[in-house]
Amino acid sequence: MIQHAQTSLPPVEVLARAKQFFAERVPHFAAYPEKEGATWLVLRGQGGEEIAIAALPADGVTRVRASTLLFDQPVSRFLSTLPAAVGSAA
Repeated sequence: MIQHAQTSLPPVEVLARAKQFFAERVPHFAAYPEKEGATWLVLRGQGGEEIAIAALPADGVTRVRASTLLFDQPVSRFLSTLPAAVGSAA
């Protein structure tokens, strides 16, 4: 499933928060960085399952896109922790 959000945080902060969230806040479904770049992150978790996150600046906000097969609920929880972009309903 692919999920989207918009936040006021810069991309580097979104990715840092993702690393911490998936390592510490979802103990039964922890996932850890496998690969990363300046605006993207791949986390690997239980059974080799993957979470791919991209955070790109656009129009004064950061657009976040997360993709996973197994971790839908933890990804939704993570995205809900990000501060919404000003004037954004996402």
